[in-house]
Amino acid sequence: MPQYQQIPPWNQPFAEQVAFFKKKLNLPSERWDDILRQAHDRAFMVAGAQGADLLTDLHNALNQAIEQGTGIEAFRKDFKQIVAKQGWTGWTGEESEARTAWRTKVIYQTNMATSYAAGRWKQLQDPELLKVMPYWQYVHLDSVLHPRLLHQSWNGLTLPPDHGFWLTHFGPNGWGCKCTVKAVTKAKFMQAVANGRGPANAPPAGSTEGIDDGFQYAPGANVDMPLAQAVQDKLITYPKAISRALSKSVNSRVLASESIPKAITELRDNLSANETLFLGFSENPDRIKEVIKDSDHFLVKNNKTEPNLDNLMLVVNSDTIRHIENSHGQDGKNANDKTKSMQIPPRPEDYTKLPLIVNEADAIIRDLQEIRKERSTVTPVVKFQKEIDGAMYSAVMEVLPGKKNRSMNLITMFSRTVW
Repeated sequence: MPQYQQIPPWNQPFAEQVAFFKKKLNLPSERWDDILRQAHDRAFMVAGAQGADLLTDLHNALNQAIEQGTGIEAFRKDFKQIVAKQGWTGWTGEESEARTAWRTKVIYQTNMATSYAAGRWKQLQDPELLKVMPYWQYVHLDSVLHPRLLHQSWNGLTLPPDHGFWLTHFGPNGWGCKCTVKAVTKAKFMQAVANGRGPANAPPAGSTEGIDDGFQYAPGANVDMPLAQAVQDKLITYPKAISRALSKSVNSRVLASESIPKAITELRDNLSANETLFLGFSENPDRIKEVIKDSDHFLVKNNKTEPNLDNLMLVVNSDTIRHIENSHGQDGKNANDKTKSMQIPPRPEDYTKLPLIVNEADAIIRDLQEIRKERSTVTPVVKFQKEIDGAMYSAVMEVLPGKKNRSMNLITMFSRTVW
């Protein structure tokens, strides 16, 4: 049986915690609340940090602190070096040594606590553990100098894992909170019920009293949520959190509540529209880098360094949508080869598949046609291919890894029926 029932020491990293934090995508921000609640399962941010290189360095420093358990003083040293190296100014906390100590403590503790909790969420979901310890128990840390009374009142509360309480109260439940959860047996659950610490004693459904703003979620429970969904659900604020990573032409449609298919239809049918639509994020920088490393345009011109390909945004322009619609034939057998189908233009709903095509591609290639296109551009062009539901989808993307235009622009997209 896994030893997950034992609560890991606070400063002793464990595999699930490390894996969770490594997978986060770097997103620029202006305020701490530009990225809210469960969106933190997918996105790494430091309020006010907007440069791609700055975010990468901060992410790496915290990852090292989590993975190696180096502690807050080591992180503070790394933080000061990163700020100086990247020339980051104007950030909250730079006013004095005391304020810097406060800010680095907030950054360090919040990321340690939420990654720790996400790792615990993953551990406690283990089917083998659930067979023998099918209940979860809230644990308040008694050593806290200034405990929150409501958090103390939840100590020992024992509930099934699917109880709604855990979706909002799976600690940490505030700044500096170190509450956690452990697995217990059915006998422990019955004992808790007898002692008034069972489901009947849980807070009312939907109540978040006692939880600091922004902490009303279960870290680790939403690691599979598409970031595009987080943007459309307004868990990630645009343009404050994202506009600096894209060209200024990307408009408020990222904030729109309507679905991507509806927006695609509108842009396709409005011949005068000149807008750019956000479709998601690229999450496979290493695979893309491997494909384009031989491109004449791969190295940054000024210092010949490799560009930062992390977390590029997937976008499509309205002109491109109309071009795609008019450029590809309809489904049917190829007259010269009965085993092949013609290129099929994407339906509006097919554009929602673009993150899947890019991030889980069966193949990523650069052929002669794409290389010829590069001669008239200053950036690499890459084709992504993915078979979905009996159709082979192809998406040709222009890679823009610059500091202002951090995106991958769709050039064309089509599918072929797999016969």
